[in-house]
Amino acid sequence: MPGGDSVKPGPRARAASLYNDGSVNRQSLCFALLLGASVLEPIRAFQPSGLLNEVVDVSADFRDYTNAYYLANTLASFDPATASGAINWQRSQLTPRLAFNNMEPRLGPASGSVFPGNEYATNPALPFSLEFITPRTVRIRIHTGPQVAADRPSLMLAGALPHDASWKYERINGGPKYTSAAGSVTIRENPWRIELRDAAGRLLTETNHPADNGKVLDPVLPFSFVRRASDYSRSIAAVFTLGAGEKLFGCGESFTRLDKRGQKMVLWTNDANGVENAHMYKPVPFFLSSRGYGMFVHTSAPATFDFGASFSGTNALMLGDDDLDLFVFLGAPKDVLGEYTAITGRAPMPPLWSFGLWMSRITYTSEDQVRDVAAKLRANRIPSDVIHLDTGWFETDWRCDYQFSKTRFRDPARMIADLKRDGFHISLWQLPYFVPKNALFPEILAKDLEVKDGKGNLPYEDAVLDFTNPATVEWYQEKIAGLLRMGVGAIKVDFGEAAPLNGVYHNGRTGFYEHNLYPLRYNQAVAEITKKVTGENIIWARSAWAGSQRYPLHWGGDAGNEDTSMAATLRGGLSFGLSGFSFWSHDIGGFAQRPPEELYRRWMAFGMMTSHSRCHGAPPREPWEFSAAFLDDFRRTDELKYKLMPYVYAQAKDSSERGLPMVRALFVEYPDDAGAWLVEDEYLFGSDILVAPLMENGATGRDVYLPRGEWIDYQSNKTYSGGWQRIEAGAIPAVMLVREGAVIPHMKLAQSTAQMDWGKLDLVVFGPSAEKARGLVCLPSDTVLRRGTASELAGSGATVRMYGQYAR
Repeated sequence: MPGGDSVKPGPRARAASLYNDGSVNRQSLCFALLLGASVLEPIRAFQPSGLLNEVVDVSADFRDYTNAYYLANTLASFDPATASGAINWQRSQLTPRLAFNNMEPRLGPASGSVFPGNEYATNPALPFSLEFITPRTVRIRIHTGPQVAADRPSLMLAGALPHDASWKYERINGGPKYTSAAGSVTIRENPWRIELRDAAGRLLTETNHPADNGKVLDPVLPFSFVRRASDYSRSIAAVFTLGAGEKLFGCGESFTRLDKRGQKMVLWTNDANGVENAHMYKPVPFFLSSRGYGMFVHTSAPATFDFGASFSGTNALMLGDDDLDLFVFLGAPKDVLGEYTAITGRAPMPPLWSFGLWMSRITYTSEDQVRDVAAKLRANRIPSDVIHLDTGWFETDWRCDYQFSKTRFRDPARMIADLKRDGFHISLWQLPYFVPKNALFPEILAKDLEVKDGKGNLPYEDAVLDFTNPATVEWYQEKIAGLLRMGVGAIKVDFGEAAPLNGVYHNGRTGFYEHNLYPLRYNQAVAEITKKVTGENIIWARSAWAGSQRYPLHWGGDAGNEDTSMAATLRGGLSFGLSGFSFWSHDIGGFAQRPPEELYRRWMAFGMMTSHSRCHGAPPREPWEFSAAFLDDFRRTDELKYKLMPYVYAQAKDSSERGLPMVRALFVEYPDDAGAWLVEDEYLFGSDILVAPLMENGATGRDVYLPRGEWIDYQSNKTYSGGWQRIEAGAIPAVMLVREGAVIPHMKLAQSTAQMDWGKLDLVVFGPSAEKARGLVCLPSDTVLRRGTASELAGSGATVRMYGQYAR
C-alpha cells in the first residue's frame, strides 16, 4: 500500500489503532472483532472517510448493533388480481453470544423500544408487489416505509415498461403462484419467501428466511431491512440463495476475477486509478447467473453485493436505498442480456470510421505535431481513422476551456478539414471539472451551473457541472457543439466518477442518489448533442452506470504496462459486456508509462480484436518510434482488422440489435458447455472468432480452451476439436480460431474506412461446405443486417472462397 508499512499489523493491533484515532466506535469495533479481521476494513470504509471520494460500502449497516433489524417474516395480505400485498416484518436485534471464549453475532426477535408504544408498529406490515414485464421479466418492488415522494421518470430505463398478460395465476398449497412460458414465481406465506423457477420447474433461487439457516452455525443475514439508529433512515438487504456450483457475472467493468462468486462488489463509481484493484469506473447493479437467471437492482444509491463472500450459500444485495426495485430475468445468458437491455436500452451503431485505429498519446499539443503524425501514419502505411488530442490542445495543459491554443494551432478548422480529406477524424479530450484558474470558472458560478454543498458553496475547489440543471446542460452542450460544428468527430468524456457525495443538486437530491447517476447524465449530455450536430452515435467515455450503454462507447481506464494489467483489462471488458454494453475499448499497451515493445506487440493483437481500438498513454505510442521489426508487426496486426472490417461491422450491428457484447465471454454462445463458464482469459470476438491473447512475456503460444465442436486456426488453417489444446500463435501474436461452419466476410485492405470498397467482399467459408456455412453481412450504405449461407450472402461483386484457398 502506498505510504504504508511493509508489514501489516495484526487485526487487534489495527482495531486498537482505529478505536484510538476515533475512526470507529466501540460497538462497530467489537462487531468487527466478532466477525474477524476480514470485515474490519469495510466497516472503516463506511465511517467518515480519510480520503476524498473513497467508495461507500453500505454493508456495515447490516453489522451494526445499534440499528434495528426487520426480517421479512410472513405474508400479511395479497391480491392475486393486482399481484400486490403486504409483508409482516419481524422486529429483531443483533446481539453478541458468548460461547467458550468466543463471541458471535446473532439476530433474534426484539420488542419495540419506542414511546408512546402504541403509536408505532413493532412488527410492521409493509407493501410489496409483482409486475410482469415480459414472459421472462418480473419486477419485484418492496417498500420499507411510507411512500411520500411520487415515482420519478428513471434515466436508467429506456422508456415506458410493457405489461405481459401471459403470466397465469393459480393458488397452490402454501401461497400464490404465477407461471409463464419461461418459468414461475411463487410467493410462500409462512414463512414469506419468493421462489423463482425455470420452465421445467427447477428452483433457480429463493429468498432467505431465518428458518432456512438452522442447519449451519455461521451467522447468516436473511432478507431484511435495517433502520439506522444514527438518523432513522433505512437500508434493505435482498438476500437470495446460491446453488453449490453457481457462478455469477457482471456488475459493470470489474477487473477482479470474472466469476464474482465469493466476492463482495461495492457499486460506487470511482476513479479506480488503474485496473488491478476492486474499484470501478463503471459499476452496474446487474448480474447474471449460471443457473439461468439475472437480476437488475433499479437504484442509483450506493450498493454492496455480497456474492457469497460472507456466507457462501447466499447472495446479499445490500442497498443504501430504503426500497427494493428488482428486475428478475429468466433464461440463458443471451436471453437475460436481451431482456435487461430491452428495459435499460441498447447501444445504437457507432459510425463506421470509429471501428478503425485511433492513434493517440499523452498528449499531442500543436497543429504541426498532429499533421506530422497524420503524414507519418500514411507514409508508413499504418491504416488509421482517428487522431485523438488529449489534454494538451488548450493554451494551458489540462485547463479545459473548449478553445484550441492560439499559439500552437494556427487554424484548427482548416487542420480538421484537411485531415478529414485524408481519411482522419479528430477526437478531443475534455472533462466536467473546472479549476479556479479556468477562465470559465467565474461564469459557471455566476450562472449557478455547478453542484453546491448544503450551504450553497462549492463542495470542492473545482466547480463540478450539475447535469441535473437544464441550464447547465444547455450551456455545456453549446460548448461541445461549437467543436462539433468545427468538424470534430468525437468528444472524449473523461472522468465523471467524483460527483460530490455531500453535494446538493439542482433537482433537489443529494449525492447519495446522484453520485452514481452522474456518469449517465454526463454520457447522455455529450451523446445527444453529438447526435444532433453530426448525426452519429459516438462518444469516448470512461465512467458509466446502468443505462450508459445507450451512449456508446466506453474505454477501460488507466491500465498499467504489465502482463497482469493486460489480463485484468480483458476481465474488465468481459465483465462490462456481461453488463449490457456492446462496445468497449482500452489503451493498447497500457497507459501509465512508455509501453515495453514486447508487451505492446502482444497487446496490439488483443486491442485490434476489440470493437474499438486505440493506442493511448504515456509517449511514445506511434509505431515508428519503436524498432523496425515492431513497425512491421504493428502494421500487420492493424491491417488484419481493416481486412476483417466487414465481419467487424456486421457483428457490431448484430450486437447492437440484440444487446450482446462484441468482446464476448465463451459461455454466452456456449451456455451448455461447462468449461466455457470457467474461462476468463479468452473471448469470442463476435459470434464466430475466438481470440486467446498471449499474456506472458516471450510467449509464442498458449493453452486454449475450445468449446464443443471443431475450430479452424485463422493463421495456420489447422483444425482443432473442442477441449483444451496447446496452440502456437502465428505472425499475429495471438491465437485466433474460427468456428467451423462460419462465413467470415473480408475485404481488400484500405488505409482508412473512407477508402473501403464495400462492393467487392470476399466471403470466406471456414468449413468443408459452402452450402451449409452461415454468416452475417451488413453494408454501411443501408446498415441492414443480412443472415444466410455464403451463396445467399453473395451479392453483386461478392466472391465466395474456401478458407484454405484464401490468402490472408
